[in-house]
Amino acid sequence: MAALSAAHGTRDRVTPRASRFRIAGPNETDRHGTFPDCQRNANEEGEWLEITSEIWQVGGAGFTSPEDAAVYLIRCAGRAAVVDAGCGGHSDRLAANIRSCGVTPGQVEYLLLTHCHFDHTGGAQALAAEFGCPVVIHEQDAAALINGDSQRTAAHWYGRSMQPLQPDVMISDRTHPLPLGDRVVTAIHLPGHTPGSVVFQVPSDGLQVLFGQDVHGPLHADFGSDALAYRRSLTQMADLKADILCEGHYGIIEGAEQVRTFIRSFL
Repeated sequence: MAALSAAHGTRDRVTPRASRFRIAGPNETDRHGTFPDCQRNANEEGEWLEITSEIWQVGGAGFTSPEDAAVYLIRCAGRAAVVDAGCGGHSDRLAANIRSCGVTPGQVEYLLLTHCHFDHTGGAQALAAEFGCPVVIHEQDAAALINGDSQRTAAHWYGRSMQPLQPDVMISDRTHPLPLGDRVVTAIHLPGHTPGSVVFQVPSDGLQVLFGQDVHGPLHADFGSDALAYRRSLTQMADLKADILCEGHYGIIEGAEQVRTFIRSFL
């Protein structure tokens, strides 16, 4: 989530110490020049941004709503997964963006939640119902959803209430494989920001793509944050040797060294 001031209720991005990163934005021309299986050859309508030929950003600022964390779509061999779900105020727009990438409800295998915060999970119930897919989260963050805990999910920071949500799959291992078409998405438990924070990693177009939402934190007692675990997790994340990082609020960081530098800038 973007950092919020608990005292004043205002947004304030956490700034990394590293100064320059290659970050792709929603108005940037895609690197491949074409978008096969999508309805348009440009993203002027703000529906999606192609990251690889199998991965798109479909939600977040510039796509659905500024309050939403980034939402990503993975499609491999006709099967799809969605990473995170935004706050839920624009779930119809998010669903339309997913469909504009040629994905239908019967293709979506998982809704993968990186952690329990409202800007990532508030739209999960509507999106899962729309696409008929199971909700996946780490067991250590599951209780916040099951109980509709507006403090642990930070829903109250957005002036909202978290509605109870029962996840379908609760990850308990440090690493957990999730088959997707001809690929495997690997969930990796990296706590700190929240107790059940995870990242997802998948190979695509010969590159290692990492969905590391909220690499930047923040840490807060309301979240059950653990500063020591967070630092350990950042070190472990930097060592995953990802070529592309899809972050929750900083966009898409490209290049293995740039990714590693970005992650380590928060240590």
